[in-house]
Amino acid sequence: MTSIEVLEWRYACKKFNDQKIIPDEVVNKLTQAFNLTASSSGLQPVKLLVIHNKNLQQELLPFSMNQQQVVQASHLFLFCSHVNVDADYINEFFDRIISKRGTPPEVLAGFRSAVLQEFGSKSQSEIDQWAAKQAYLALGNMLTVCALEGIDACPMEGFIPDEYDRVLDLKSKGLKSVLLMPIGYRSENDPFAAMAKVRKSLDESVLHIK
Repeated sequence: MTSIEVLEWRYACKKFNDQKIIPDEVVNKLTQAFNLTASSSGLQPVKLLVIHNKNLQQELLPFSMNQQQVVQASHLFLFCSHVNVDADYINEFFDRIISKRGTPPEVLAGFRSAVLQEFGSKSQSEIDQWAAKQAYLALGNMLTVCALEGIDACPMEGFIPDEYDRVLDLKSKGLKSVLLMPIGYRSENDPFAAMAKVRKSLDESVLHIK
């Protein structure tokens, strides 16, 4: 299928086939795609938790508005933000650039100083909001990549982050949950799969300025 045909095929899956499991090699490809997602300044403040445990998925169900996709899905992708985007985190990022590219430290000194100054002036609330925006970038990318790989997905804000954090002990990992995306294969009994996609016309949603 072309990219447009793939996006026409994609929809927010409401009912997964709970007997079909995504192969490990496909999950690995999806995680690689996540790691290649763009992020502000390249800081990658989002970590992906891959949950493939039916007992744990069942435990999380009551904190997911009882949306059955959480249990039916082959895997759960939970997008989490790093809480401590501090000087150590930022310096580790720049050290990674130096190691990977061989860039002389002095070339990066100005950029490093600007980023350290910017985040040093942010409140924790501002950092949380910034990181959450990066999680939405990652989720948007993953929706497209899943579709390209023939994997169904359902982006979800409808869960209780504090309870997910508690069950998964995310505080000890310096993380907080932001977005949830069950993935798997659509059920033949999901009526939403055959419904026409409802979108504005291109004239309504796109403005060309020449």
